[in-house]
Amino acid sequence: MQPKPRANGTAVTEFILLGLVETPGLWPAVFVLFLFAYLVTVGGNLSILAAILVEPKLHTPMYFFLGNLPVLDMGCITVTVPSMLGRLLSHKRTVPYAACLTQLFFFHLLVGVDCFLLTAMAYDRFLAICRPLTYSTRMSQTVQRVLVAVSWACAFSNALTHTVAISTLNFCGPNVINHFYCDLPQLFQLSCSSTQLNELLLFGVGFIMAGTPLALVVTSYIHVAAAVLGIRSVEGRKKAFSTCGSHLTVVAIFYGSGIFNYMRLGSAKLSVKDKAVGIFNTVANPMLNPIIYSLRNPDVQGALWRVIKGRWSLE
Repeated sequence: MQPKPRANGTAVTEFILLGLVETPGLWPAVFVLFLFAYLVTVGGNLSILAAILVEPKLHTPMYFFLGNLPVLDMGCITVTVPSMLGRLLSHKRTVPYAACLTQLFFFHLLVGVDCFLLTAMAYDRFLAICRPLTYSTRMSQTVQRVLVAVSWACAFSNALTHTVAISTLNFCGPNVINHFYCDLPQLFQLSCSSTQLNELLLFGVGFIMAGTPLALVVTSYIHVAAAVLGIRSVEGRKKAFSTCGSHLTVVAIFYGSGIFNYMRLGSAKLSVKDKAVGIFNTVANPMLNPIIYSLRNPDVQGALWRVIKGRWSLE
């Protein structure tokens, strides 16, 4: 007997997340590995945040934006990994329909803010290197706060749009998701109704919400590269490139994995590659970002060392 549809046209009340591996014998190893990755990610991002807060030399617009990224990285991994670890412990792979949509909303909210903040950081580097005389006025504290607020507002609108759109689809079975968290491509595969409008919405909104920031990042760094190449001092060029290199690396990883994940919606079957990209988006990126931003930055390295040793000045 078929269950009666719910008020919103959905018969499915819960989804089954298969996780990364279906073999129960491998679950303990997966649990230990991802728990370690989670602890390392949270610890690394908290260290970066602490270093920025306690080091006066890092109280600049660039590090104000950078200080927001650890919060987003910790939020992104917390939205996905702890729930997966809980299912591994309880051996219960079901997730309620509402919880699945909630996870989707917060994941897209945090990733969206990350996208816009990376753009704000590129704009900050453009002003600092190409417009140094007006940098302090164009990147005042008010401007910084406005950029962060606009980032959250745009990301909230994007996440809410996709969540509301997915909630209008009918899910009447099957309800098995071959992944470890809920996201749009996996839910599109399970819908009993047409997802054509949802996919068009994803591409249309994605072009505006991700394509425009990416274009601004590329434009900013074209101007930055031209300005840096015009610097006569080798030391000056090296310093300018070192401050931009880590940011460009994070941008490349962020957009590369995101494009691969959402541009394959037309594939008939989601594969193991999609799980690998999901791990990259939710675990590897947040874990790598603190390493990338500290490797070639002596100011951050010095502040981190003082945080670890517990010897910093509050002056």
